[in-house]
Amino acid sequence: MLDTLFRGLFDTTLTVTIAPGAFLLCVGVSLLLGLLLCGMTMWHSRFSRSLMVTLAILPAVVCVVIMMVNGNVGTGVAVAGAFNLVRFRSAPGSAREIAALFVAMGTGLITGMGYLGYGVLFTLILGAAMMLYNAVSLRSRAVSATERTLHITIPEDLDYTGVFEPVLSKYTRQYSLTQVKTTNMGSLFKLTYDLTLKNPDQEKNLIDQLRLRNGNLEISLGHQDNAVATL
Repeated sequence: MLDTLFRGLFDTTLTVTIAPGAFLLCVGVSLLLGLLLCGMTMWHSRFSRSLMVTLAILPAVVCVVIMMVNGNVGTGVAVAGAFNLVRFRSAPGSAREIAALFVAMGTGLITGMGYLGYGVLFTLILGAAMMLYNAVSLRSRAVSATERTLHITIPEDLDYTGVFEPVLSKYTRQYSLTQVKTTNMGSLFKLTYDLTLKNPDQEKNLIDQLRLRNGNLEISLGHQDNAVATL
């Protein structure tokens, strides 16, 4: 009875049937690896709850799909098309989220083929690598905490050459004028500086000193966008 229950309706004598025990073992290991991968990926990072659930169950889903394909080329092509359809109907995520999803899919592929030991090894290696990269990104974020982009609006009759240099030299380690453009029908200029603050606690003093020199027009000070390219 159990033998016929776990056989497909279209199986033949040449079809290799997966035993229920092996099926449960592979799915169980995939779920445990998904939870482990989820915890390692979320270490010192902020992700949405939906991504956490996806990372936890995706290895088991891929594992089951690979076991059901079981060498059938036609079924494999259909499954690949279904995955592509889901991908294009989904909102694109960040590069880190897409990488985590690929790692989860790789874990499911390995366990679905029956290589449970390699699945554990793959999860530990890739999870440790993501934890290391998260730690490195936290350090770089701390270093860039003093890097700012400054926008200063000045009237058109003000010669900005050398006007703000004394203030910037006092409150920053380095600065550079990156852009000058006209605004408000040419009646105002907007200057853009990239700078590194000596002390982030002195931001208000810096802005107050700049306001005395630009006629109390608009000034904005924000974090620099150091991103070069994203997926």
